[in-house]
Amino acid sequence: MKKIFATLTLTILTALNAFAQGKGVDQQNDRIRDGSSNRAPAANGAKVNTGAGRGIDFGRGRTRELPLVPNPYRLTARRDAVLQAVSEVMRDSKLILDESVSKAAEGVLVSQPYTFVRGAVVAESEISRLAELLDTNSRGWTRGRYTLLVEVQPIDGAFTNVSVNARIEGRTDGASGAEWVSLQSNGTAEQEFLLALVEKITGAPPPGREQ
Repeated sequence: MKKIFATLTLTILTALNAFAQGKGVDQQNDRIRDGSSNRAPAANGAKVNTGAGRGIDFGRGRTRELPLVPNPYRLTARRDAVLQAVSEVMRDSKLILDESVSKAAEGVLVSQPYTFVRGAVVAESEISRLAELLDTNSRGWTRGRYTLLVEVQPIDGAFTNVSVNARIEGRTDGASGAEWVSLQSNGTAEQEFLLALVEKITGAPPPGREQ
């Protein structure tokens, strides 16, 4: 009788040990070891901090994409106040008002060309930030500059429309001399100026641009 009881106990212990080896948690590596027939990818059962049991949010931590500032932009301000703010933002941006072509009485302010980058090493990357470069392999850019044209038009006594256009130019220095090439603006220079102008007048970013 004792011999039968001992044999039965040994059989039970052996079965439990085999089951524990087949399925359990490896505490050393914090991983599930599954000896069962379930081999579905990332099916971790009760393990919820990895794989399918976690509900991974791939968008978490990404920088929020900010909406573009409308161009033209409608401001709640009189035209003369907007014209003054445009002059101040130009000055803050190191732009010089070109009085020979500007027509303040008609609401048109034009800056002198502003050189924003010098040097062959960095010119191409900085120019491409503001303009579309379609033939970068065939040119060696050495400088970049832009001119801003700002139009301020009243809608009524309380509202004013402001539109900003940028003329982007890149310079190449070759055997035949220096050449300035007109480039298509990608809208970045206009966006940066409008954003600064709206904050200057209203004291806050445009709707949707709050950080």
